[in-house]
Parts: sequence; structure tokens; C-alpha cells
Amino acid sequence: MHIIDWTILVGILLLIVFYGIWKTRNVNTTESFLRGEQTLPWYTIGLSVMATQASAITFLSTPGQAYDDGMRFAQFYFGLPIAMIILCIFVLPRFYNLKVYTAYEFLEGRFDLKTRSLTAVLFLVQRGLAAGLTIFAPSIILSSILGWNLNVTNLLIGALVIIYTVSGGTNAVSQTQKQQMIVILSGMFIAFLIIVAKLPPTISFSDAVDIAGNMGKLNVVDFEFDLSNRYNIWSALLGGTFLFLSYFGTDQSQVQRYLSGKSLTQSRLGLLFNGLFKVPMQFAILFVGIMMFVFYQFNDAPLHFNKANVEIVKKSNYANEYDAMEMALDEVTHKKQDAIYKVVENKNAGVDNAVAVAKMNGLLDEEKYLRDEAKELIERVSENENIKMETEDSDYVFISFVTQHLPIGLIGLLLAVIFSAAMSSTASELNALATTSLIDIYKRSYVPGASDKHYLKMSKWFTFGWGVVALIFASVASLFDNLIEAVNIVGSLFYGTILGVFAIAFFFKKIKGTPTFIAAILGEICVLILFYLDNTDVFNIAYLWLNLIGCTLVILFAHIIQSISKNK
Repeated sequence: MHIIDWTILVGILLLIVFYGIWKTRNVNTTESFLRGEQTLPWYTIGLSVMATQASAITFLSTPGQAYDDGMRFAQFYFGLPIAMIILCIFVLPRFYNLKVYTAYEFLEGRFDLKTRSLTAVLFLVQRGLAAGLTIFAPSIILSSILGWNLNVTNLLIGALVIIYTVSGGTNAVSQTQKQQMIVILSGMFIAFLIIVAKLPPTISFSDAVDIAGNMGKLNVVDFEFDLSNRYNIWSALLGGTFLFLSYFGTDQSQVQRYLSGKSLTQSRLGLLFNGLFKVPMQFAILFVGIMMFVFYQFNDAPLHFNKANVEIVKKSNYANEYDAMEMALDEVTHKKQDAIYKVVENKNAGVDNAVAVAKMNGLLDEEKYLRDEAKELIERVSENENIKMETEDSDYVFISFVTQHLPIGLIGLLLAVIFSAAMSSTASELNALATTSLIDIYKRSYVPGASDKHYLKMSKWFTFGWGVVALIFASVASLFDNLIEAVNIVGSLFYGTILGVFAIAFFFKKIKGTPTFIAAILGEICVLILFYLDNTDVFNIAYLWLNLIGCTLVILFAHIIQSISKNK
């Protein structure tokens, strides 16, 4: 990497860290550290909420998801505006008026201590795992593409985050996230412009969109009802809405962001801003992936995007077989390019295009077949050489484009985007984990009467401790098929149960603490069993449905247990 790229990357990261430390230099109480000064305007809240959710995984994995599977993933966010409206009406006023530090404080007043503690522990487990993933995901990809040591990359991201989060708490997180979102959105917009500019001179933007459509990449909405299909309109509007209700309404990493608003109105506007802006932002990121897919139709794309895997295969006994696949791909690619030009020519001439499109897509299928064969070969090398290699490479598509096709200077900017996104989401998670650990566990059950100075010190130690835990998990974690799915899968295992507890608290006044506590345990066990059965192909169900199922089971079990106990 060029010295200019290094200068831009290091400069932006250090600027963000020192800005966070400087803006929060006067934070000296537990309340200001954990909840902030409650002075943030709606736009800072909105950007902070977005930055918390938009981790590095979003910007590394989403374009690759679109490259591989088209626009279907956009449906995942269709339930977000609905969830934001429900939260603004029913949940946010209750939290704000009670002036709680955490979402789980509310549960003790409504139920009892054990229900509050159980829900807090479920959050700590889920968010602790996610914090490790948000560090690990960009680290393993950057280390693979750039040749960096994985543990050093983990440590770099984790250390920068820990420094300013321990220094300034929730206010540091919110202040730095505003700058990080500016860097992130600017970088993605520049990447999009460069991709379009690098298309062949004879291919216009409308031609590129038409090519993507004819190749089946603009498939935004799927109306077919299928429980095993991860992305269709039904899983989005039902499962997705419940996921976002739980994430934004009960996950402390998000609740902490909007409770720092200067008023209830400002916090509501911040949430609504997120609900309205997040969907088009995800569309835009996916569309960057679609344009990148079109770009690679006219520029040689590697047979496999993970360079580390390719290097291992080429040093193995399967090197000749892999070279033959690369030669076959090169031949198919040139035929496909001729077919694409024919499709564009027919479109511009107004000639019937059915035969040309069919030929183009037939060659695209041949290319997919070769890529699948390469993955199978990599899997064989992994087994025979006893080397762990992940065959899925969609997470490497965008970073490969950045490092190979962007000019000097912009590589550093786009890498800063990825690091900034990793830092923003990880900082929110560490801050939320520390707050929940201190308020819901340490202060409530172990050391209830200490001084504010003691709790402030312990808040910083909990932040540091969770940062170390996240780094340890990041060091031993392994890639899922797709990182953006991995984070949502981890969340879906717990969010439904947590949402069920809060739904009972808000809407079912007659149900008491013990039935809710037992129902939460039973509901979580059922969700984990369903997830296990899905992974063993005994019973197929897309992970988004686990949010709806978990919430429904907790409410149902609580009603049954409450009725039994009342009859007794």
C-alpha cells in the first residue's frame, strides 16, 4: 500500500480517536459516562443509531452479498420503518420518562429482580459475541487481502475503540459516530462514482442497470411465502419487524444512543430519521455491489476472491487443476463479454433480445459452475492439507475491488471507512455491555451502596474488560457463509426471547414475574433447538422467523404458566 494511503488511513483514525477524547474531556460522573449529558440533537442521535447498526460488516459484506445474490437482501430492512414508529409511540416515552440507565431496569419494577437479571444476561451473552464478530470480521478480511497479521489487526481495531470509549463513555461514542458516518457515506459514494467511471466507454449507466436486470440482480421483492427462504417480503415484514423491535427497543447498545437526546421529541426524531434513511442507505450499498458486479463483467474477475485461499491451493498438489479452471473461466468470460455487448446492441436498436439474453445468462451459469467447482477444490485442499479455509468468498469481493482498482489515496480512504465502521459499532457495544454489567448486575446485586466515584471507575473497568473479551472472541472466531448474515443470526437467537419479555411488560399487565421468567427460559430453549434442527437439515426455517417465534412462544408460555398458577 502506498505511503499516501497509509497517511490518510492513520490520519483519519487518529483524528476520530482524539476528537472523541477531546469532546468528552469533562466527563467525570457515572451518569455522564453511561448515559451522557442528554444534550444531543436529533441528527446526532440518528447518525449514532445508524452507525451503531452499520458495522464494518455492513460495508465489507453487503456489496458482496449483492454481487452474489442481487438485491434480495434489501427486503431485510422493510420492517425497520414500522418498528421505528411502534417504538416511538409505545416504548421510547416510557424509557425516557422513567430516566433509566438501561432498558432492563424497567423490568424489575414491572416484574422482579430475577426477570431483570435474566434478560440482562441474555443481552450480555448475545452482544458480547456480536462485539467479537464486529472486530473479527474486518480483521480477517483485511489481514487476508493486505497480508497483515490477523491478531495485530484485531488488536489495532480493539485498542483504538477501547481508548476513546474508556475515556469518554457514551458521549464519546455518540460524538465520534457522527464523524465516522460522514467518512463512511463519503467513501461509499466515491467508490460508486469510480465503479461507474471505470465501465467501458460504450456502456452507459442505463446500459449497466439493464445488464444487471437481465442477469437477475435487481430482484428486490420476493412475494413467495417460504419459511426456509431467508429473504422474502413475508420474512421481512414479520420476522424482520420483530428483529428490529427487539434490537432498537431492548438492545442496550441502541437504547443508550437515543436516551442521550436532549428531549423526548429529539430522541423520537432521531429514531424516525434512522427508520427513513436506513432503508435507502442499504439500497445504495447493495447497488454499489450490483454496479461492481457489472464492472467485473467487463474486467477479469478472479476465480476465487480470497487471495489467501488461492495462494494455498497453488502451492498444493491441486495447483494444475486450479490453473485449468482459471483458463476455462477466462474463455467463458470473453464469450460472455461478447454476449453482453450483443444484448446492449439489441436493446439500443430496439431488436428482440430474448435469444441474446438467454445466451448471456447461459454463459453466466457456466461461470457460476466454475466458481462452485473452485470452492469444492478449496474444500478438498482444506481437508487433505488439514488447513482451515472458508470456501465462501463474497465477503472479499468489495475489499478486492478497493485494493486492486482504486487509485492511490482512495484506497486509504476506503480502508478508513471499514475501520471507522468497525470502531463505531464496537464502541457502542462495549459501552452498552459496561452499562448493563454495572447497573443491572454489579450495582443492583453485588455492590449496591458505593460512591459515584467507585461506580465511575468500575464503569471504565467493565468497558475495558468487555473490550478484552471481544478481542479474545475475535481471535478464536471463524467466518460464517456471509458476515452480514452472521451478526443477524447471532441476534435472532436471543432477540425474540428478550422482545417477548418486554412485550409482556408493556401489553399484558396481568402476567407476573415468575411466569415470565420461566417462559423466557422455555422460549430461549425452543429457539436454540429450532436453530440446531435447521443446521442439521432436519427442519428448515430461515433465521429471521426465529425473532417472531421466540417472542410468540414467550408470550404463549407466560399465559399458560400464569393460568396454571392462578388455578392452583
